[in-house]
Amino acid sequence: MSALALSVLLSLVSAVAYAGGAIVQERVAVSCPGERYAPLRRPAWWAAVALNGLGGLLHVAALACGPLSLVQPLGALTIVFALPMAALFVGRRAGSTAWRGAIMATVGLAGLLSLVGASDAQSLSAAQRGGLAVVTGGVVVTLTVAGRAAHRHPAVRSVLFATGSGVAFGISSVFTKTVAVDWTDGVPAAELPSLAAIGVLATAGMLLSQASYRSGGLAAPLATLTVVNPVVATAVGLTMFGETFRHGTTGTVLALGCGVVAAGGLILLTTERIGGTAPVVATAPAEELPPAEPAERSGAAPVDEPPLVVGPFHGGLYYASPCVPVPVLDRDRSRVRS
Repeated sequence: MSALALSVLLSLVSAVAYAGGAIVQERVAVSCPGERYAPLRRPAWWAAVALNGLGGLLHVAALACGPLSLVQPLGALTIVFALPMAALFVGRRAGSTAWRGAIMATVGLAGLLSLVGASDAQSLSAAQRGGLAVVTGGVVVTLTVAGRAAHRHPAVRSVLFATGSGVAFGISSVFTKTVAVDWTDGVPAAELPSLAAIGVLATAGMLLSQASYRSGGLAAPLATLTVVNPVVATAVGLTMFGETFRHGTTGTVLALGCGVVAAGGLILLTTERIGGTAPVVATAPAEELPPAEPAERSGAAPVDEPPLVVGPFHGGLYYASPCVPVPVLDRDRSRVRS
């Protein structure tokens, strides 16, 4: 088996592991709404951690065998695999929009796969790594400061934080690629700065992703993360690792088109899975609700109280914590009285 084929196989198995972990995380989230540390006492949550760890190890192995411009986009198949797996194992059906998005993402990634050319494994020099770390740090800090300044615009704040998170995770994969290429029997001292950069960027990505979910729910941040992460990593792979597409300029343009199709499908899929399927409704006991006058006596039209949605299936959200409730607007809206 060629190194390119092996990297594809490892990426696919990694995506399946990530999808399984996300499904288990979602089930734990549904069973413990509002309990911050409850997942730590659930064996199922630790099983999800193990699946995510397995997915991470396979992802690193795939980066060692194949080009960054191929392995990183294939990670987005986590969301696509999560659809049939959720339907099979937990009975969670996807809507038509999700399946259209899954088909678009699969076709786009398949086209991208057919255009990626085999290339020799390359690493980055110490100067290139230092420059990349400085530029990435500046971009992430700028996006973070801009997000904090946009506190009056939650949607903008959320997208800025999610973009910073995607950049951090994408460049973290770049440094992972360099370490995987240079790896020998042990960890050479020259790789310690790269390992430190991986830890810092992964931590920054996690914190920024959580901040983006607090500011704007799950749909927009997840769609932004899903697109920005592979785009950044692929751009670095093409410009700094010498990776290329087949058929020269024509192949590069076609690959760009395939990437756009895949990104559009991922946005469709992510948004539909978060907002449109089988939410879990938590209702308060009747004695805790304030008394309301009957509509026929007060003359007011009946008011539909919005449900409290807890723990939706977020289709492969493997950078987020397992118990993140979706905020609902007007949750504490007062009842209309005459």
